[in-house]
Amino acid sequence: MSASGEGIAMTMDKQRQYVSWFREAWPYIQGHRGSTFVIVIPGEVIANRLVLDNVLQDISLLHGLGIKLVIVPGTHIQIDALLRERGQEPCYIGAYRVTDSNALEASMEAAGKILVDIEAKLSRGPMVPVLRRHGGAARAGLSVAGGNFLSAKRRGVVNGVDFGATGEVKKLDIVRIKERLDCNCIVILSNLGYSSSGDVLNCNTYEVATSCATALTADKLLCLVDGPIVDEKNSVLKFMTLEQADQAIRTQTSQSYTAADYVKAVAGAKYSISLGLDSFSNGSPMASSHTDQNSGFAIGGRERQSRTHLSELAAAVFACRGGVTRVHLLDCTVEGAILLEFYTRDGIGTMISNDMYEGTRSATSSDILGIQQLLRPLEEHGILVHRSKQQASSSSILFLWRIAAFAVAPECRGHGQGDSLLDYIERKAARTGLEKLFLLTTRTADWFVHRGFSECTIDDLPAAKRSKVNLSRGSKYYMKILLSQCNGILRITR
Repeated sequence: MSASGEGIAMTMDKQRQYVSWFREAWPYIQGHRGSTFVIVIPGEVIANRLVLDNVLQDISLLHGLGIKLVIVPGTHIQIDALLRERGQEPCYIGAYRVTDSNALEASMEAAGKILVDIEAKLSRGPMVPVLRRHGGAARAGLSVAGGNFLSAKRRGVVNGVDFGATGEVKKLDIVRIKERLDCNCIVILSNLGYSSSGDVLNCNTYEVATSCATALTADKLLCLVDGPIVDEKNSVLKFMTLEQADQAIRTQTSQSYTAADYVKAVAGAKYSISLGLDSFSNGSPMASSHTDQNSGFAIGGRERQSRTHLSELAAAVFACRGGVTRVHLLDCTVEGAILLEFYTRDGIGTMISNDMYEGTRSATSSDILGIQQLLRPLEEHGILVHRSKQQASSSSILFLWRIAAFAVAPECRGHGQGDSLLDYIERKAARTGLEKLFLLTTRTADWFVHRGFSECTIDDLPAAKRSKVNLSRGSKYYMKILLSQCNGILRITR
């Protein structure tokens, strides 16, 4: 092949990849349009100019795809640097900064500079060649809105410590924030609040962000971090249910002031769910959430700087318990992290959710009777083959390669429970190293085809399992190739 031929082939491959990605992303583009996201950009990210530039480019793209955005920029790194330049060490007590007159001056200087930098980058338009080819010479920059949305009160004297001009969230002007969002503006919410007496108060960025997300009942709260969230095996932690995350925080209560603050903030109530099939809740949350929509959760100080991300996890769980549907902890040193998280199936960050997979777990022997009750109507209508108690109890062990039975209780249908259950199965199968899922069906093929399964033949099944198939039912065979849980990622460096 000539050099020109190779160039054309490479171009065609690139075109195919682009078209394929766009088609795969379309359900997410459509699903997120009109949603409200609150995004925390911490001081560590703002200090890395290259990372910040990439993050703001992706935020601009989110806005262009119809997402309503509130940005809450952090300032603690910048404030600490300004204080040290002036010969003063920063002072933290727990999650809060002690804000004396010097720290307040540094806070206002840092917040003002960060606001201008973000506004400037979001005002950037497309390259001239793009405008020449596709037209549209009008102003291309985004509209950014700020203002005195945050009312604050002094933290005051706590345990004998005077926190000076440190503030706590009193109220957010959600009506005016929504007005700006509805006018197609990106709202930038500063951590500087204003008291009823006209004073400027330095508030905690995460307290402001969680307050805003819960008051808006945001669809997502996105907490950017500058490294991956990993488990005890050093693997990226992809997902935690609200109950799992709540329990993980509580195990650290004796060692962590953040965990202790979290337990206090949620009034000590554990987040629990009902798992019994005899319950009308069918896995819905049973514990009440904190109800004050103006309350937020502050994280910071020396503990947050330890980079364990327990602090961000606590803020995420607090927000979920306050009504935010999903919180994403996202390593933004990965090139295009925001786009990969929201517009690909598996994402690359850590998601905490108050709706997805709640109540989902592997069955135990105590569940067998309930499983039989759930399957019986489907067996009577010939949709599923009858299984004895022994067969039902062994299915979860014997048929890891095949979805033996799939059913959702009638009162739970129409709310996405089936999709959540199937997604849970696929992720668990992929984590165990399986590459394919098989199923046999007589009457529900359309539902599974719509979710990525394709028809196959009995020859595609593992040889050892073919003899166990009941051919008299005339079932059709379907297969789905599982996506790998390991992604090659490109990290951004300074």
